[in-house]
Amino acid sequence: MKGTKITDVLKSEAFGTDVTANGWVRTSRGSKQVTFIALNDGSTIKNIQIVADADKIGEDTLKQITTGACLSVTGKLVASQGKGQSSEIQANTIKILGLADPNTYPLQKKGHSLEFLREIAHLRPRTNTFGAVLRIRHHMAIAIHQFFHERGFFYFHAPIITASDAEGAGQMFQVTTLNLHDLKKDENGAILYDDDFFGKQANLTVSGQLEGELAAMGVGAIYTFGPTFRAENSNTPRHLAEFWMIEPEVAFNEIEENMDLAEDFIKYCVKWALDNCRDDVQFLNDMFDKELIARLEGVIKETFVRLDYTEGIRILEEAVAKGYKFEFPIFWGADLASEHERYLVENHFKKPVILTNYPKEIKAFYMKLNDDGKTVRAMDVLFPKIGEIIGGSEREADYDKLMARIEEMHIPMKDMWWYLDTRRFGACPHAGFGLGFERLLLFVTGMANIRDVIPFPRTPKNAEF
Repeated sequence: MKGTKITDVLKSEAFGTDVTANGWVRTSRGSKQVTFIALNDGSTIKNIQIVADADKIGEDTLKQITTGACLSVTGKLVASQGKGQSSEIQANTIKILGLADPNTYPLQKKGHSLEFLREIAHLRPRTNTFGAVLRIRHHMAIAIHQFFHERGFFYFHAPIITASDAEGAGQMFQVTTLNLHDLKKDENGAILYDDDFFGKQANLTVSGQLEGELAAMGVGAIYTFGPTFRAENSNTPRHLAEFWMIEPEVAFNEIEENMDLAEDFIKYCVKWALDNCRDDVQFLNDMFDKELIARLEGVIKETFVRLDYTEGIRILEEAVAKGYKFEFPIFWGADLASEHERYLVENHFKKPVILTNYPKEIKAFYMKLNDDGKTVRAMDVLFPKIGEIIGGSEREADYDKLMARIEEMHIPMKDMWWYLDTRRFGACPHAGFGLGFERLLLFVTGMANIRDVIPFPRTPKNAEF
């Protein structure tokens, strides 16, 4: 069924010609003689107005056209007399492709809470809000690929099923074909995996970083972009059990180049959103967050602050001494909470901050140790309203130092001989970072809950749809 996308119909100035538009009814109103239908096909935040004359279309047909119905409309494109629209279609024929019972269709004209829309996530792409979010999500994915492709990076597909734990935190979803009702165990009660599909314990990946490092050791600069999984019992507006990660890894980069790459990357993505999703960003700005566009434009203009962790702690302690109240205590060695990160960004510097040189105790085993023996070359990019949006580091390239950290942190490395080989054979300085795609989308859309920037959120006790 051929038709013209509504976004293209609205851009057209071929008034007087016939067009066909397909879509879903947002609203239908009018008198006995003329009905005005707002039609949307998801290609744009804007609706096309259909003017339907009862004599031409038929009263029986018009009566069936209710919010949610799917139509194919053919008619004449004319300049609109109404406010807020440049064109409309005077319908010659309307074919009803699918009815929507107004008594049971849950998306009526009234406003719906975001919490309610999560319960009907299979229908929420038809709303203005989620149409906008999904279009922006698409554009951000394009921007990510474009950014790295222009800079000579290779898109690398890290495995989704893995036997390694990149973070060493153990919060992984297990993948198995074993019969859970009849598990074979050894004399010590440990489960035997000999008959399992992979012959060993396997999990869904928490990160593609370790495999990404291997690829960077061969082709120089790579990025991963795929789903990752954390079995973390966190019911917060910033956590998901299934989310998407972008992880560049670059041979011969040290911490300074890593920070430069992160800043360039995030600015590129934000500018892409403003340049390519202006209508959708404007809608979200008007409906949810009046400061959204100003904040996005501010990020592009500002040079990010480079701040040493120790100096950051001093600033936070000074704030406490002056009477500022934090929920969580602040001290050297503390893993900063979102409230601390946001204070530095929103209250103190009033611009994005890249925090570096964290205490080694609160960072992952693979981060390069500084000469002081106490801190590592980690970097977190902190953003307004979000807190940490990017986390990364220069990686430890020295085999002996890496092994010492692994032993110190009691990380089971029996299945990671391959990772250690990169330090045994032609090791080189290298660095990378991880950006949670949904965290980026939270920032770009102004949405307050991470469940509202992914089509079907996976959270504790929730795997619907």
